[in-house]
Amino acid sequence: MVMELFGPGKPARVLLVEDDARAALELGEMLRSVWSRGLVVGQTPHVSDAVQELADHGATCVLLDLHDQPMLAALAELSAASPATPIIVVADGEDDDLGVAVVRAGAQDYLVRAELNAPRLARAISYAVERKRSEAALAMQALHDPLTALPNRALFLDRLRGALDRSRRTGGPVVVLFLDVDDFKQINDTLGHGAGDRLLVELADRFRAMLRPMDTVARFGGDEFTFLFEGLDSEAEAALVAQRVTQSAGLPVTLAGQERTVSISIGVYIVTDPEEEIDDVIRQADTAMYRAKESGGDRFEVFEDVMARLPGPRTHLERELRQAMERAQLRVHYQPRVSFNDETGLEGFEALVRWEHPELGLMAPIEFMSIAEETGLIVPIGEWVIHQALDQVERWRESRPGVTISVNLSARQLSDPHLVEHLADEIREGGHDPAVLCLEVAEGALEAAPELAMRQLAALNELGITLAIDDFGTGTSSSITLSELPVHILKIDTTLVSQLGRTESEFDQVSDAVALGHQLGLKVVAEGVETDAQLAQLRRLGCDGAQGFLFSQPMPEEGVYSLLGTR
Repeated sequence: MVMELFGPGKPARVLLVEDDARAALELGEMLRSVWSRGLVVGQTPHVSDAVQELADHGATCVLLDLHDQPMLAALAELSAASPATPIIVVADGEDDDLGVAVVRAGAQDYLVRAELNAPRLARAISYAVERKRSEAALAMQALHDPLTALPNRALFLDRLRGALDRSRRTGGPVVVLFLDVDDFKQINDTLGHGAGDRLLVELADRFRAMLRPMDTVARFGGDEFTFLFEGLDSEAEAALVAQRVTQSAGLPVTLAGQERTVSISIGVYIVTDPEEEIDDVIRQADTAMYRAKESGGDRFEVFEDVMARLPGPRTHLERELRQAMERAQLRVHYQPRVSFNDETGLEGFEALVRWEHPELGLMAPIEFMSIAEETGLIVPIGEWVIHQALDQVERWRESRPGVTISVNLSARQLSDPHLVEHLADEIREGGHDPAVLCLEVAEGALEAAPELAMRQLAALNELGITLAIDDFGTGTSSSITLSELPVHILKIDTTLVSQLGRTESEFDQVSDAVALGHQLGLKVVAEGVETDAQLAQLRRLGCDGAQGFLFSQPMPEEGVYSLLGTR
C-alpha cells in the first residue's frame, strides 16, 4: 500500500516515460492494483512531451524506460525540467554499469523490469519520493538560514561570485548592501530572545517581499542581512533601493505584545571592478555600514561617498528636526507633472518637502524622512505640507484653472486615525475643491497594513480627493487588490522607467503596468523620466503623463510662477 505522497486529499501523479505501449500498460496496472487512494497515471513515449507534462501538471514521480533513446541524456533533460521530482529508471535487463551511471546522474533508483511486481514498484516509488524530500531538506539546511528561511552566508557568497562572473562578461553593475539592526542587543535584553527572533523573521519577510526575482537577500549572521542586486545603473538607483529597505524596516512591528519601531544601518558598495575579491566586496560594504552606524544609525552610507552628510548622533538630528518646524526651516518645492493628453501639457505639480538646515544647507527628504517616519514627526510635517500646497495651488489656479497638486502620503500617515478628519477640516476651512488635491500612496505602504489602508483610502475617496498609487512595480500588489482600491492614478516607479531602452524585462513591465492601469480605468503616469528616448517609448506605450528631470527638477514657488508666466 503506497503512502499519500502528495499529502491528505491530494492524488498522486505518476508519469510514465515509456516508448513501449504494452510495457506502459503493465506498469499502470501494477500501480493501480496497490494504490490506496486517488492515482493519476500519465504516459508519453517522448522525453520532450514529458518535459511539457511536468511543466503543465507536475508529478509525484517519473518512471523512465526508454529503449531507443540515450538513457543518460533523457535523464538529464527530465532532471533539468523538474529538479524536485524523483526519477526511477526501469530497464529491460540487468546492467550494473548503467545502474551506477543513472544513479550518479541523479536518478533515485534503478529497477529491472523482469524483477518487478506491484508491491516492489510501489515501495520503490515511496522510497524515491522520501529520498528526494530528504535531499531537498538537506540542501535547504545547508544553504538556508533555519530561522528566516533566507539564503545563508554560503549561498549568498556563491550568488555574489556568479554575479561578478556575469559582470566580467557583460559589464553589468553589481551592488551589495550590508545591513545591521540598530540596538538589536537591547531588544533581546529587554524583550527576550524570542522577540529578537520574531523581529528577524518579520524583517526577512518584508525584505523578501520587496525584491525582484533576480535579487537576493540573505541572513549573513546574527542580526546582519546582505542584499545582492544586478542591473542598478547608477548610484542614485542604489541609494533609492537602500532608502526603501530602510523604510520597510522602519514600519511598526509587534514584539512581546508591544508595538515597536526599529531602525537599521546600511552600507552600500557599488562594485566597479568585477575582478575584485569577494572578501573585499563584503568588507567594503561592511565598512560603509559601520560608518552609517557611527553617524547615529537609521541611515545608509555609500562606500567612498559623502552622500550622508549628517554629523552627530541620531538623537541630535531628531531634536533639530523637531525644531525645524518651529523655526520655519522647512520648504516646499514643486515638480511639474506633464500630461500627454492635454494640449496645455502642464497638468499639475508634486509638492516635495525640503529642510533648509542652518549648517548643512538645503537637504532632500532622503536625508531626514526616515527619522520623521519613525518618530511620528511625519504626521505634523505632512499636515504642514498639505496646507502649504493647497494654499499655493489656489493662487496658481487663478491663471491656470486646471492645475492640481500632489502630495506623498507615507505609511505612518496612512495609519494615523485622525488623517481623514484633519484633511476634511483643512479642505472645509480653506474653502478648497478636494479634487485639486491628489494624495500619492506608495505601493509598499499598502502592503504593510492592507485592511487599514483600504478603509482610509475609501474615506479619502468619499471626501472627493484624488488618489494615486506611487512607486508601482516595486511591491507585490496583485491586479485583484489594485482593482479593489478606490484610486484614480497609477504612477510607474522610477527604477522601471530608468531601464527603458536598456533591458527588455523592464520594457515589458512598464508595458504591462500601462495596460493594467488602463484596463482598470486608471490614468498612468511615469516617474523619473530623464531622456527623450524614455519619453518616446512611454508615449508609444500609451502612458498618459510623466514627470522627471527631463521636464524640470523640483523648484521653489518662484520657479513655478516663472514657469506659468505669472506672479
